Parts: sequence; structure tokens; C-alpha cells
Amino acid sequence: MERYRNFPGGVGTMLLRKRKREDGDVKRERSVKLEESADDEERRKRRKTGDVDVVVEHYNARPDVGVSQRQESVIIGLKSFNNWVKSVLITRFAHPALAESPISPAEAEGMGRGRAGERPGGVKGRVLDMGCGKGGDLTKWAKARIKEYVGVDIAAVSVEQASQRHSSLRSGPRFSASFYALDCYDHLLRDRLPPALLSRPFDVVSMQFCMHYAFESEKKVRCMLRNVSENLRPGGSFIGTIPDASQLLEKLGALPEDSKDLSFGNSVYTIRFEERTQRPLFGHRYWFFLRDAVDNVPEYVVHWETFVQMAADYGLYPTYRREFHQVFEEHHKHPEFAPLLERMHVVDKNGESKMDEDQWEAANIYIAFALEKR
Repeated sequence: MERYRNFPGGVGTMLLRKRKREDGDVKRERSVKLEESADDEERRKRRKTGDVDVVVEHYNARPDVGVSQRQESVIIGLKSFNNWVKSVLITRFAHPALAESPISPAEAEGMGRGRAGERPGGVKGRVLDMGCGKGGDLTKWAKARIKEYVGVDIAAVSVEQASQRHSSLRSGPRFSASFYALDCYDHLLRDRLPPALLSRPFDVVSMQFCMHYAFESEKKVRCMLRNVSENLRPGGSFIGTIPDASQLLEKLGALPEDSKDLSFGNSVYTIRFEERTQRPLFGHRYWFFLRDAVDNVPEYVVHWETFVQMAADYGLYPTYRREFHQVFEEHHKHPEFAPLLERMHVVDKNGESKMDEDQWEAANIYIAFALEKR
């Protein structure tokens, strides 16, 4: 098939055309031929100029489906649970930082005309979402009653979809938002974004399910941390979610010593390492598949202690680190977060989980974290 595709107009091409005519569906046949097998897909990815291209291509190609269609996902329980964890993280660590947001000169002038000490409309705070994707957390920030949001992501199509999603928001007070296609791990925000946008620091920086891509190299990690620190005010909160390195490496070590297949997982997710013994602090790559979400893309192990030590170089210090099952154990009976489990469709009205065992296992390879700028 590769040979046929590389010689247009030759015998192979004519055979393909004949087959297409016999099938009577040219478009469908072309699509099938371009997606022949997992091995072919792997070889295609390896021919890319780098892992970044694979990641960008994947997320740009993912469709932005509506709310009703998202509910039909085979892993809707897992997706809902992940959103619940992010809501807990935002409420516990972003809300206090937003509430303590300093008053800008423009706000002070407006408050002078109104009641003292009150912001117009009760909204406050600025959020920088590094790796905003398609804007899946915009509703959460609307409920947090923020004043301003800046979203950046490496995938340009996703950024455009995030902007469209913001324009269609209906719940909560409206907040101003701007979106930019930018690699935050290779470029400093101050070199690429409008100076006026960064003239005031942010109260919260959020990085959800994306920071691990920075760990391709130490240079990228430091660029990422510099972008966080330079744009976060003292006392501000840096929150995020990442894969748990200790679990990944434990599962890798548990594989039979003579196994050539360095993969593990279940019907929902698969993680495949390329090397068993070499475990570098940066560039420790594995391939990740998550059903109906992530189609076998390269990711990197985030060694937590290394991350914490490097973050300290930029004035960022951890205040919270929990595995996802620990987040659930801490908050599933909380008066605010327990009802949220049902509202977000993590459990039904009888308290029964909508996740099966495989989805629960997939959720628990992640940790949630919060750091404070000092």
C-alpha cells in the first residue's frame, strides 16, 4: 500500500482506482487506506519532525462535539470524574487566590463611584490557562466569577474552538477572554503576547492534563516554569493535573523481565514504554492511548521531586499533591463537592458510580497539584 501511494499514475494506483470503483465509495476507501493499521500509524508518527508535531496534529484533529454528544462517550463516567477533580482543585485553590486579587486602578475608580470595597458585578481576578485546549474549563471559570481569562495552546484549531466556545457561553457572568496559539514550552509569553495583556500579573495559572509534554527536555520545563512565575502574582496559585510517575514506573517494573512488549493498561487506556532500564529525568517517553480521547501520542514522565526542586528556582512551592482517588476520598462527603458529583454525572441519584473498574483505574494514574508563588 505504501508503494502504491508513492507512485501516482502507476499500476498500483490503477488497481486502487479499480477497487474504489468496485466499492462505489471513493471517499470512504481513501479514508480507510490512510488508516491501515496501528503499526503503519506508528511508523508515520516516527517520520514526523518531532513529538510536538504528533501532539499538535492529534489535538487539532479531535472534533469539538456538543454537550449531548459528549454524554454518549463510552468513557463519559471517567471524563465527568476528571472534570469533578478539576472543579475541586479550582474551588479549593483558585477561588481564594481570585478573592484576594489586587484592585486595579480602573476598578478603584469604578468603586469610587459605587459602594466602597465592592467590585462592579462582584467579579474579580485574572486566569492564565496554559494548555487551554478546546476550552473545556471555561464554564468552571465562569462559575468562579472571574474578570479576565487568557488561554494559550499549541494547537491552533483547538484555540479557535475555545474562542468559539467562550462566545457561546450562557451560564454565569460573562468575562473577557483572549486566546492565542503558542508553544508555552518553547517561547516566553512576554515575547509573543501583547505587552498590555501582561502588564498586570495573573491570580491563577492553570495547566490541566498538559504539563507532562514540557518534560521532553529540561529547557522546555524551565521555559514553562518561567512563563508561570513571571506572570503569576505573589500569593497566586498554580494548579494542574499530571500523570503519576511513581505509578507508571511501578507498573513498568512489574512487567515480566523477558517481555518485549513494555505496555500495560486495560480496555480504556494503554501506556507503552520504549525502554525498560533507562529512566532519564527528562525525555523519558511513553506512548499513551485513552479510548475516545487520546489516540496513542507521545508523553513524558514527570518526576515529582525534580519538578518541585525546579519550581523552587522560580519561587513556586507546593501546597497540595494528591492522587485522584485521594481527592475523591477527601471530598466525596464534603457538603459542596458531594452534590457536585451527582450534578456532574459522576454518580447517579442513588450514588452509584458511572465508571466501571477500568475507567476507575485509568483515572487513578493521575495526580492533582497546587503550588503558590512566594
